[in-house]
Amino acid sequence: MACVFTSNKTIRVCPFLNGEVENPESKTNSTWIHPNLPSKCTWKPGKSISESPHNCVPLPKEPKILSNILEKIGHTPLVRINKISKAYGLKCELLAKCEYFNAGGSVKDRITLRMFEDAEKAGILKPGDTIIEPTSGNTGIGLALTAAVKGYHCIIVMPEKMSMEKVDILRALGAEIVRTPCTRFDAPESNVRVAWKLKNEIPNSHILDQYRNPSNPLAHYDTTAEEILEQCDGKVDMIVAGAGTGGTITGIARKMKEKCPECKIVGVDPEGSIVALPSSLNTAEDATMEVEGIGHDFIPTVLDRSVIDQWCKSNDTESFLMARRLIREEGLLCGGSAGSAMSVAVKAAKQLKEGQRCVVILPDSVRNYMSKFLNDKWMITNGFLKEDVQEHYPWWWNIKVQKLNLLAPLTLLPDVNCQKAIEILRDKGYDQAPVVAESGLILGMVTLSSILSSLLAGSAQFSDPVIKVIYQQFSKISLDDTLGKLSHILGNDHFAIVVRELEQYNADGSSFTKQMVFGVVTAVDLLSFVTRKVNSQKLNNGTLSSVTSGKKLSSGEYEKND
Repeated sequence: MACVFTSNKTIRVCPFLNGEVENPESKTNSTWIHPNLPSKCTWKPGKSISESPHNCVPLPKEPKILSNILEKIGHTPLVRINKISKAYGLKCELLAKCEYFNAGGSVKDRITLRMFEDAEKAGILKPGDTIIEPTSGNTGIGLALTAAVKGYHCIIVMPEKMSMEKVDILRALGAEIVRTPCTRFDAPESNVRVAWKLKNEIPNSHILDQYRNPSNPLAHYDTTAEEILEQCDGKVDMIVAGAGTGGTITGIARKMKEKCPECKIVGVDPEGSIVALPSSLNTAEDATMEVEGIGHDFIPTVLDRSVIDQWCKSNDTESFLMARRLIREEGLLCGGSAGSAMSVAVKAAKQLKEGQRCVVILPDSVRNYMSKFLNDKWMITNGFLKEDVQEHYPWWWNIKVQKLNLLAPLTLLPDVNCQKAIEILRDKGYDQAPVVAESGLILGMVTLSSILSSLLAGSAQFSDPVIKVIYQQFSKISLDDTLGKLSHILGNDHFAIVVRELEQYNADGSSFTKQMVFGVVTAVDLLSFVTRKVNSQKLNNGTLSSVTSGKKLSSGEYEKND
């Protein structure tokens, strides 16, 4: 049942293989298979189980002593939600399927094990081969864990917005990590395209392809759905789940349509994604998605939207606040996408009556996000949490970043080599500079110290392009943000990139928003601004009473004194 793409041949094992197959004879470094091709699966709702095209795997029993950690994938607990359910006045029973109890900490462990085992049974994978996968992190962790146990080399290609906790875990598991910009899936620098480029260059390498592999939804059809039915004695009235690749909700929904057809399937799609139906729901395509693991700018092949009864949109703020409530009030140490699913569930489940049951899938744990939504400063900086009210702020707190009068930025193209970058930075008197593609896309930041440390460590050469040594985790701030917000960022980071948004129009009249680098700001810039204005007020007023009296000056009062 595997659908696996290898560096030396493509093997069609599944009779309903998803999408088209590459021609190995005409393969070039630019060859890649789109993750959104139409599915060729012949499964249809209403058919009997005996007519199913799937060769199903029976739900195994959990042994008392595990032969290895891979046997701790599946059999996750179903937990009643008490306080939150009561707070929203729900009459039905609200249950959480806690997928972070899997060995690798997420629901994705199920599909990685299934994809591995199906490919091994098909004779595709051999010990020592290389596994490559584009992923938002959780599939990568599951693959790296399985690869470590089974003896494969693993390369994970992951967008830069994903948390550093995921990166650290992947490294600990022995995986090689390639970070890519957050961009369209079909852009040459996207994690999908970069993964295929690596697969075409590395001998004996394979992409298990979670976006197209039938083993993805089958893992949930055979295990997750069966566990829910067993735990609920076959009585389930609603299931709420987010859609990443779509494998989880597709596999569960298909089994429910066969065994519990009255169960309503509710799909959760974040603002900024285009997965939900009807498409009129997807009105905020340009929204930034901070919640990781759900939502896409394409429709993954394995996602069968015909089995989803209702789609609901989630947003970052409600998702993170609900995840924090699940931790604080229910003791469930879950991640941000769990908050997305639960924030939709407490609304959708209002239609259920007493005696009915709603199951919510909680995909992963808070382990991956300790420096993100669990961190108050991160939440405040990103506008998801209001700052504690204080009587007195510094006089400069609400002044806009644009008042800093920053110098025009120095930017580098990604193909500038390290030696030239050092010369430019030293000659111009800069410690760091943004690396920007010709399209204007911000790829990352490069600093003198990052270049020198990479050169000394031997991980880069003077002749290497500067993109090899960039920081891809950096903070951005707009000209309209306040210096107070900037001070929060600089409390954790050495610098921030100041961006301005431009609206550009295409020939057909459609428009899109583009971020351009306006400057780079450091703590020295902020301190210089504050001390310069204080000294100016000293000279003009002969006193600092307005600054030191404890009174908070409004930005309007500052403007009068400026």
